[in-house]
Amino acid sequence: MIRTLIVDDQALVRGGLRAMLEVQEDIAVVGEAQDGAQALEQARLRRPDVVLMDVRMPRMDGIEATRRLKAAPGTPPQVLILTTFDVDEYVYEAMRAGAAGFLLKDATPAQLADGVRVVAAGEALLAPTVTRRLIEHFVRRPAPPGGGETTFEDLTSRELEVLRHVARGLSNGQIAAQLFLSEATVKTHVTRILAKLGLRGRVQAVVLAYESGLVEPGAAGG
Repeated sequence: MIRTLIVDDQALVRGGLRAMLEVQEDIAVVGEAQDGAQALEQARLRRPDVVLMDVRMPRMDGIEATRRLKAAPGTPPQVLILTTFDVDEYVYEAMRAGAAGFLLKDATPAQLADGVRVVAAGEALLAPTVTRRLIEHFVRRPAPPGGGETTFEDLTSRELEVLRHVARGLSNGQIAAQLFLSEATVKTHVTRILAKLGLRGRVQAVVLAYESGLVEPGAAGG
């Protein structure tokens, strides 16, 4: 059962999301929160696997809440950002903060449930309608302050190859098919890549790959 926490400052939105998820046999809504501060408290109490996180909220927004959730000790929940905006500056920052992905709020019930399942399984979820424009935005931004030039010297050639595929948005299964590897082997490579680069999730790997120039925007197609 996938334990899910819903975070949104609008009660009607929370109610709608709950109604869509509670009909799923493998998803349980274990709590709600109306801002980021409540989300942190509910996450401590309810121990969700996935947090559905709005971005623009009073007191503490979804970006700061995501950053704090992912920095907490132990195994933090996966964060799935929900946004009403096709291209939202905040979505980019949430991805850098460690969110596992994002969906538009007009997603169908099936898309929402599938999104929860995808991020619960440790995959990245990048809505196709916004991914390309976000990637184009990545490469126009200056390098992160204080980071210097990113090097990948600790990665093996196979890990670099896997990272490039991750940056294109491929799932572990798709990468396995492309590289003629088992899915378990790909998952091990991804785990090692994240550990070596000090990243909290696949989406951060996507951001880093584009910001560092390891992958060019044209490679994101498909």
